[in-house]
Amino acid sequence: MPNASVRHLTVDAESADQRLDNFLLRELKGAPKTLIYRIIRSGEVRVNKARARADTRLQAGDDVRLPPVRLPERVVDLVPAAVPKRAFPVIYEDEWLLAIDKPAGVAVHGGSGVSCGVIEQLRHARPTAALLELVHRLDRETSGVLLVAKRRSALKRLQDQFRERSTGKTYLALVRGQWPATRQVIDVPLHKYLLPSGERRVRVTDVCDPLGQRSISLVQVLGAVHPPAGWPADAPGMTLLAVTIKTGRTHQIRVHLAHVGHPIAGDDKYGDFAWNRLLAHWGLKRMFLHAWRLKIRHPMTGQELQLHAPLPPELAGWGDVRRFF
Repeated sequence: MPNASVRHLTVDAESADQRLDNFLLRELKGAPKTLIYRIIRSGEVRVNKARARADTRLQAGDDVRLPPVRLPERVVDLVPAAVPKRAFPVIYEDEWLLAIDKPAGVAVHGGSGVSCGVIEQLRHARPTAALLELVHRLDRETSGVLLVAKRRSALKRLQDQFRERSTGKTYLALVRGQWPATRQVIDVPLHKYLLPSGERRVRVTDVCDPLGQRSISLVQVLGAVHPPAGWPADAPGMTLLAVTIKTGRTHQIRVHLAHVGHPIAGDDKYGDFAWNRLLAHWGLKRMFLHAWRLKIRHPMTGQELQLHAPLPPELAGWGDVRRFF
């Protein structure tokens, strides 16, 4: 193994606005992702002499301190064999960006407890691509439109749109109960925290919470969903919603809908667990949340793009959902 020592790296202009974890994955080629996230969590990685999180956005000129890290020689040659190649359905692609239809059950990137995600599989399937970087995230349990940048300039411009809230992101969600037609806006701040296990969770808070983030969801009722034949007569009714988020907070839709008494079908974190078991018995084996439509401006031309991912069969075929499409 080569000798290991503390290293200091200066972030260049091409790496500006990149997440710290992605920056380290590139600089420490071949390092296991578990190692990358461990040294970040432990505070051994410093940005401008301060602790930083995995999702910290770097700026040009930042000083990144790397602790001594020992890597086996030729580890880079061993990594690709462990990463599966996967061709995800392509919604849109040009020389600047790629939009895919992410299936449920796949994390967008590797990390704690996840050996590899969508982005690692894409990179392995496209070894000649100069750059493939996630523009935004989807929960592992959520399917639908996912954007990947193919150039650094496209990444920055697209992420600027997300930060400026100029994108249009609409999800389909099946919820418990009859949604009241008068409830069209949920404007409730959210607070992100960690369980003792280290798993992320989000809860509703109030405007006095210094760690609370304003979160806005716009709700449109598509209609009542009738369950499969034989569904218990005393079981809750269901409503299909189109939810457009004006802010992109972690688990925002899931927490907002549960907070107002209409949890998402199959949500194993914030949902109605007894109802989820009933749904699973009648064929709904996953969370009914799908990133349906995404409106962006093309990072080079400025032209508006309307990206659309149809409901996957396991959702469209449940009950009479298909009649809405």
